[in-house]
Amino acid sequence: MARHPSAKQPSPRNPLTKPTNIAPDRVDARLIAIANEHVRKFGPGKMTVVAVAEAAGMTHANVYRYFPSKNALIDAVVGEALKPIETVIADVASAPDPADDKLERLVLDLARLYRTLMEQNAPVFRLFVTATLENRAVARRHRGRVRMLVERVVDEGIATGAFEPRDREGALSFLTDVLYRFTHPSAILADAGVPRDVLDRRLAAVVRVALRALSVGLI
Repeated sequence: MARHPSAKQPSPRNPLTKPTNIAPDRVDARLIAIANEHVRKFGPGKMTVVAVAEAAGMTHANVYRYFPSKNALIDAVVGEALKPIETVIADVASAPDPADDKLERLVLDLARLYRTLMEQNAPVFRLFVTATLENRAVARRHRGRVRMLVERVVDEGIATGAFEPRDREGALSFLTDVLYRFTHPSAILADAGVPRDVLDRRLAAVVRVALRALSVGLI
């Protein structure tokens, strides 16, 4: 299998270390940023709409004009934290590289960025885990975007002959199953104490097997 040089390692970018660029005049974005800081400092249980409103210099009634409930504000915080991850993997999916290389990089980057989010902002990552387990809208949207990008790369691989699965839907389900251990939020949280390099080696081995299965039609 031909290898693009950048496919050997996940992208070195770490967008989670930089604040999302938001226009200062966007009140909803400012409220999300304040809520994110309160969640990080105090935890979601102690974050209140009243405190967020005070920090933003407005009444809590005004906050409800933008977010109808505390849960809606929390979901917005989770969605904002996931945007940089979606941007990175979308860039990978759109790159002019072989589909097998792109699928490898997409998976490695997704796992890496989830882990980074957990390490840098554990309270928000735990909210992401909860949203996923409860199948909340913010988690469904994110899952749909990730799946769409994976499907795009797999379809590209089928069209170019890099992948020859016997059944497209079966191949997509296979990828979901084998990568669950490394890309599902609850599994990542469960592995919080496992050294990153150990997980990286395990994931790399699984990805190699998955790519091989796709390329020779084992699924």
